[in-house]
Formats: sequence, C-alpha cells, structure tokens
Amino acid sequence: MSVSILGVRHHGPGSARAVRAELARLRPDVILIEGPPEADALVSLAPDLEPPVALLAHVPGTSAGAAFWPFATFSPEWQAILYGVTAGIPVRFCDLPAAHTLAEPQPEPEATEPQPQDGPEAGELRVDPIGALARAAGHDDPERWWEDVVEHRGDTPFEVIAEAMAVVREGYRPDEREARREAYMRKTLRAALKEGFERIVVVCGAWHVPALTEPLPPVKDDNALLRGLPKVKAELTWVPWTYGRLAWWSGYGAGITSPGWYDHLFAAADRPVERWLAGAAAALRDEGLPVSPAHVIESVRLANSLAGLRGRPLAGLSEVTEAARAVLCEGDDLAVELIQRRMVVGDRLGHVTDGTPMVPLQRDLREQQRKVRLRPEALDRELDLDLRKPLDLTRSHLLHRLRLLGVDWGVPGVSRGKGTFRETWTLCWQPEFDLALIERAALGTTVSGAATQYARDLASGAVTPPSAGHPSGGGPGSGGPPAPSAPKAGAPGTGGVAPGAGKGGSLADLTALVERCLLADLPEALPEVLAALSARAALDTDVTQLMAALPAMVRAHRYGDVRGTSADGLAVIVHSMVDRICVGLPVSVTGLDDGAAADLLGHVDAVHTAVALLDEGAGQAWTPAPAPDEDGGQAATDVVRGTTSRGRWLVTLRGICDRQDLHGLIEGRLTRILLDAGELDDAGDRMSRAMSRGQTPVRAAAWVEGFLSGGGLLLVHDPRLLALVDEWLTGLGGDQFIEVLPLLRRTFGGFAVPERRAIGERVRSGGRRAEAVEAELDERRAAAAATTVLAILGRAHG
Repeated sequence: MSVSILGVRHHGPGSARAVRAELARLRPDVILIEGPPEADALVSLAPDLEPPVALLAHVPGTSAGAAFWPFATFSPEWQAILYGVTAGIPVRFCDLPAAHTLAEPQPEPEATEPQPQDGPEAGELRVDPIGALARAAGHDDPERWWEDVVEHRGDTPFEVIAEAMAVVREGYRPDEREARREAYMRKTLRAALKEGFERIVVVCGAWHVPALTEPLPPVKDDNALLRGLPKVKAELTWVPWTYGRLAWWSGYGAGITSPGWYDHLFAAADRPVERWLAGAAAALRDEGLPVSPAHVIESVRLANSLAGLRGRPLAGLSEVTEAARAVLCEGDDLAVELIQRRMVVGDRLGHVTDGTPMVPLQRDLREQQRKVRLRPEALDRELDLDLRKPLDLTRSHLLHRLRLLGVDWGVPGVSRGKGTFRETWTLCWQPEFDLALIERAALGTTVSGAATQYARDLASGAVTPPSAGHPSGGGPGSGGPPAPSAPKAGAPGTGGVAPGAGKGGSLADLTALVERCLLADLPEALPEVLAALSARAALDTDVTQLMAALPAMVRAHRYGDVRGTSADGLAVIVHSMVDRICVGLPVSVTGLDDGAAADLLGHVDAVHTAVALLDEGAGQAWTPAPAPDEDGGQAATDVVRGTTSRGRWLVTLRGICDRQDLHGLIEGRLTRILLDAGELDDAGDRMSRAMSRGQTPVRAAAWVEGFLSGGGLLLVHDPRLLALVDEWLTGLGGDQFIEVLPLLRRTFGGFAVPERRAIGERVRSGGRRAEAVEAELDERRAAAAATTVLAILGRAHG
C-alpha cells in the first residue's frame, strides 16, 4: 500500500507534464484531486469538454453565493482527471465540500491571509510560498525562479518540492478555514485507504503537501475541526471559462498573468521559443504589419542571447517579449500590446457539451444562439444589425432580453448609419453569465419567458435591477478555498428582494423599463409595466421627474413601430405626462440658483426635443403661429396651439418667458427656443432689455449664455443681435468684465471653431463686410452658377 502526494503549482505547464508522466509511472488505482467532492459525478464528462472550463458551485433557488474552480489544458489537475477517466481509474475530489464553503460568510480580502505568527514574515509565507523560496535562493522574481527550476526542467521534482514546502511551513499554524480544508483532505485520504486501494495518488497544491504527509494528526482532532460546520444544498456543473479569467488574480493565488504563454509551453514541448516568435510574426502579419522570416530568425537569436546573459536555461516570457519588441515590432508599443492581448493572455473560450447539467434557461439560450447563428466568443466582436431583416431583428430581441436579465453578452454602441432600423453591438461572452442565467432560472424556462417575468417583477418593485459584476472564485487547490460570492439579498445584480419591495421603481426607471420591453419584444410584460408607469406618473408631483422620464417614453412611442411592437396605451400616458409638465413647469422655475437653473435647463431641452418627435396623427401637424396682433394678444392662437402636445408646450414656454422673476439662464434659453420655433419676432427687443444698464452684469451674462446655448450662428446671420452683444460688452467696466468673463468663456467656448471665427470676422469688420460683399456681387457672372444650381434642384430657371 503506497500513498504518493504530488505537490503542484496550479496552472503550471511543467507540473502538468510531470503529473501526467508520474501517473503513467505509478499506475495508481485511485486519484484524489483538490476540489469539491460534489463534483465527483461530473468527472466522467471531462474528455468531452474543451478547456478552459470551470466547476461552478451554487445554491439553487438563491443568489446567496457561488464559487468557481477553473481548469485549463495545462492545469495539473485537469491532466490528472483526463488520465484517470481514460484509464478507467476512479477520480475523486478531496477538498472541503462546496456545501460547507458556500454556507460560510464571505471573508473580507484581508481575512483570507493568515495573521503574522512567529516572525514578521510568517503571515506572508501562506500568500506566496514560491516567493519565500525564491528569496531564499537569492532571486527577486518568484515567477522567473519557478520557471527556471521547475517549468523549464521538463520534469517536476515532487520530492524536492515537498521537502522545500515542509521547511517553509515550519512553525506555521493555519487559520481556521485552511485547517478545515486540510482536515477534510486527510479524511478523504483515510477513507480511500480504508476502502482497500493499494496505490493512491493525491494531486494538490504544493503548499498542502506537508499537511498530508505522514505522520498525520489524530483522527479525533480532524473530526473536531469538521464538527458543526454550516451547510447548504449546493449544486455543481461545468461552465465555459476564458483565458482572460485565468489571468484574473482573485486574491487566493490561483490567478496567472500569462495563460496563453503557459498553454504554448505545454503544447510545444520542443523548440517553444521558435514556435512562439513564429506565431507572434503571424499575428502581426494578420494585422497588415510587414514581418519576414528574417525577423523571426533574428528575434530567436536575440531571445536566446538574452537568456544566456541572464543565466537562464531557456528563454522565458520576458526574453521573447523583449526580442519581439526590438525585432518584430521595431519598438512599436501598440504592436507589442497586440501580441500581449492575443498571445500572452489569449482569447480562448472553453466549451461544454449538451450532456453537461444545465438549467432549462441555459439550454434555451444555447438553442437560441444556434438559431440566430451567434457563437459565444471571449474576444470582442462588433455586430451591425439591420432591423428590417428578420434574422437581425431576432438577434436584437435576444440581446435586449439578455441585457434585461443582467447578461450583458452584447453591449449596444453608436450606430454608424442613420435611421432607427440600425443597431451596433459589441459581443463578448464572460463566464459569470452562466451564473446569472442560473440565478434567473426560477423566472422561466426560456429567455423570453424569464425576461417577461423579470420585467413584471421590476415593475412591481419585487426585485432590483441587475448590475454588472464578477462573481469571485478560487481555483482548484489554489492555496485557499474558492471564494464564495455572497451578495446580500436585494443587492444590485442579485435579483433578490429589495428593501421597499412592492413600491415599484422611480418614474425614470419605469419609463426606461417600458423602452427596454419594446426593444426586447416583450408584449406580455408591457400591460403590467404600463399600468405601473401610469400609477407612478399620476402620483409623482415632481415635475423634474416627469421631464426626465418623458424622452424615453416619446422614443418608445415614436419608434416602436420600427420593430413591429405594439404599445397600446403608451400614447395616452405620454400626452398625460406632457399635460402635467405644462401645468407644473411654471411653478418650478421660480427661485432657482445657478446650479438648479442649469439642471432644469437640461430637462427643458430634452422635453423640447421629445415633443417634436411626437406623432400627433393626421391633420394635427404643428405649424408656426401667426404673429401677434398689435395689442400683443394671443388668446385665439393659444386655443389653436393647445390642440397639440407641441403647441401646449410652446404656449407654456411663452407664458413663462414673459415673467420677470426668471433666472437669466432660463429666460435666455426660452427666448432662443421660441425664436427658433417662429414664436417670437421681438427677440432683439428682449435681448436689449436683458442687457440694459438696469440689469446686473452677471444676470445679463447668464441670459446671453442661455440664449446662445443653441449655437452661435445666430450672431453670424443677425447683425442686430451681434451689435447688441458687442455694445453690451464694450460698455462694461473693468471689474464688471472680469466678473462675467467665466460665463462668457463658457458660452463662446462651446461654439464650433468656424462659428467663433465668423463671429470674430463680423466684429472686426464692424458689420460692414456683408454690405461690401453685397455691393461687389456681379449678377452677370453669377447667372451661370445660378442656372446650374437650379438645374440640379430640378427647378426651371425663371
């Protein structure tokens, strides 16, 4: 009877090759691997999986916690699993069960490290034992030292590593969490011995080897450590992983910074440097950079020379990177970054088979992905959609439904084309999306059904909106337990019950939800969401909330027909909101300071843009009102205006603009809006009054800022307004000019450069340039050009 403890470095290619060779030599009859024992039933699926993959442990029916154990092709544990399954040898996991791990409260980051004991470096050893060994050997770079003495050897001296770790752990006392993990490992080892296995091999992190080596502690001591542990029902499955996530340092020592390089070292046992630099040259050529075979030859020579100068047995990542920078990239940092992203880290995404345990929601998504011909990828991919095409419309619906569920597989961007029938997405699949789908599994068995139910729950206030997050997790035997992600109930991203559930979201949240339901094509959810929105809008007394919510509602009402989605009842709510804004706005503009005036002005501009989009129906199109009569009366035209939303809005603005108690910024902006709408013919008189000597310079400057916030072309084409501004500025005293200068710089600084140049030329010419140009016009020479222009426009020259 023999027990062999193989201490490895997780995700180490040299350790992976050595484990595979050692297993072939020892020919064990059982293999114990550091990991959750609930996953024993999933081991048989390993040969059909495409790494990187991860074991996901979660508590069904709740988002209280989750943990991941990632595996790559070059992970020693993965090679041990494949050897055991292929040879028909039982493979068992021996770490603390996930049922206990997920039941424990999530530790603070500093709690995962043992406290210093017996010296200033005792607490440091647990975090980085390789660093302690490297320092003892006189090396300042633990990664490079480990590569030289282990990874580049071609074999791993397991006995030597065990002795080194025993020395490092002398006088070390593990914390309670680590002690329980090692106690359970010993319990599993004793159980295997009791079952009569003759040749037992344990594959675990090198740090744990001394704890599993004879003599073992008494059984009663281990049982005492494991007695009374909290427990939950945990379920495990395989999920795809990415090399980017392997490069993510989780705080438990399982992260690696160069998974692509390690994969290459494992796959290319012979001539790894030459093959790596040849691959880097191919990647650069794919991007159109000129790289020849001569470049590759010289870079290999340089890398080997650097390794020789530094006393390394083989060129490492630093040497090949420096050689690539100097020769292949010719010093271009962007080209080096390309190699770093594509090769050093890599963009590989694993794959699991349909036989892997999944919740129905996951299976439906896989079927939908096949239907719309979108394959999950770890690398960012841009996707342009034309919503007039059925396939692209279906893709858009799927991506919007997933975003509603908190699965941001696609992130919408700015479409290059004009029109509402185009969308641009950036697709990138992340491993934690599987966890989000599992958390939403109780909502429905299909993506559409789950999104519909989730929208209903959001409308009723039963849940809070999801937010992006990355569930933390450990690695297989990563020197610490897998990190359970345990957000509190009701926290963003959990889908749990939020405080104040049942009260529904804010008005802005509900309007955004209506728009998302239309984008995701969820007609079954719309009635409840619209009912919640109507109830909230009827009770909301804050006009700024109504103004903030209106633009999204108008977009949904105006452009919903592009997708063929019905939104019955939406128009009634939109027009009701416009009416309430028109009633409440006059009260809200009183007594505002500078900050409040600027905030309100943003809402006014948004509402003004929104009401212009409203489809008022046939025969109700808005036309500019006629000029007021001699008495200034507007009663008759106001009645006509009141028949449309835009008309009611302009009437409201006209009534506010005539008041004397407005903030200068508000009055100036309303004047400009009404002028552009054709509602004012006395803008010059209003500007003259606003900048008269009876007004303070600060208020006059605020009025100018509001008036010109729509652009400076008005001053270019209206000499009278430009003269008024010029006269006001030149009439200011020195102190007054300095006082208003920041406002003026902010106003004119927002103009486009050509606008500022044209205004400057007008001021410099004193308004005479236009008359000079008009006088110099040669009608005979211009006639030919005018004839050509009229022909282009399709009009006869008359």
